[in-house]
Amino acid sequence: MIKVGIECESIEGKQWGVGRIVSKLLEDISLRGDLAREFKFHLYFKSRIPDLPCLENPIFVKTLVGRVAEPILPGGAAAVPFGLYYYLLLPLRLRSDGLDATYFPNYMLPMLFSGRSLVDLTEDVHHEAHYGSNPFLWRLGFRVFCWWAAKHGTRVESFSESSRRELARLYKIPIEKIAVNYHGVDVSLAGNGRGPQRNTREPFLLYFGQAFPRRHLKETMLAFEIVARRLPALRLIAVGCDRYNPPIIKKLQGAINKRLGREAILHKEYVTEEERDALFYGAEALVYISTREAFGLPPLEALAYGTAPIVARTATTEELLADKAFFVSDPDSVESIADCMVEALTNHKKRDEIRKRGPEIVSQYSWQAHTDRFLDILRALCDTERRGLAPRV
Repeated sequence: MIKVGIECESIEGKQWGVGRIVSKLLEDISLRGDLAREFKFHLYFKSRIPDLPCLENPIFVKTLVGRVAEPILPGGAAAVPFGLYYYLLLPLRLRSDGLDATYFPNYMLPMLFSGRSLVDLTEDVHHEAHYGSNPFLWRLGFRVFCWWAAKHGTRVESFSESSRRELARLYKIPIEKIAVNYHGVDVSLAGNGRGPQRNTREPFLLYFGQAFPRRHLKETMLAFEIVARRLPALRLIAVGCDRYNPPIIKKLQGAINKRLGREAILHKEYVTEEERDALFYGAEALVYISTREAFGLPPLEALAYGTAPIVARTATTEELLADKAFFVSDPDSVESIADCMVEALTNHKKRDEIRKRGPEIVSQYSWQAHTDRFLDILRALCDTERRGLAPRV
């Protein structure tokens, strides 16, 4: 029996990025009854255990780490700071549970942790830690503990071959230490005829994802303003938290809408899964102009819905999307983004090709295959460590 710990703070609230990945992984594990003969998964939470049906499976042992602080903090587990939980309480608890390996999806490895570890790392987090606009302490924590993960983690998990090469270069670690595990593409309605029809009377472009500066939502909104003057029925719907420092999206939204004389841009911080399905299916195109992503789910999800993605040309987008996207020539140029938007809206031949061929690309990425690779990494990690060999996958 292999006892595996999984750090799960990211699924306690609204799920973005890491939280969605962990949630899909646990959901798929819960559907595999045969795993109970080989694995037991210990899940660790900071403040609350979410009410997710998959967590009821007995293959999971759930631990609320923050509970130990309830006699001390007036707010109980909910008041436990992330740093106290992640860097002190969690590693102390992990030491006592006798695990064979622990999975850290949140990019950082606590220095007090001892044991076999699998840690996710991405070059976009490296960029945010060193050059991003997040608060200083946030950047410092990721800079120190991502470096510690790269140097002292037993294995590193990346999400594309291009990311694997870049991580080896950035952290100066052997490329053999890094295992590639492509994400799955989470699509509820695409390809089965149940999605809503596009509303041609109110066409819209979609941005979906947390708005870090590297994803160019600011430039996207300014480019949309140029295009919207030519196409007065067009709207832009942006979904995701404003991660600029200081926040700028709400103010910019108001200014552009005032200049256009209509509510052309709609911004929401979060939507339900049902709303997400409707947005991806109904959009004329997805705009996701990120210059640094280890994988980048939204463009692939757009392909699955038959929606054309507008992206920056990077090693990752070329690896994952091939030519089934509209590529912005200069991600920092508002005019270049506007030109690409117009191309995506008017080049019907390429849009039809993307709609027909996109599902072929998406079919390569399933959450079942992601879980299979994850389990194989754990098996190899525990087996080679037990035999005193260097782990390899």
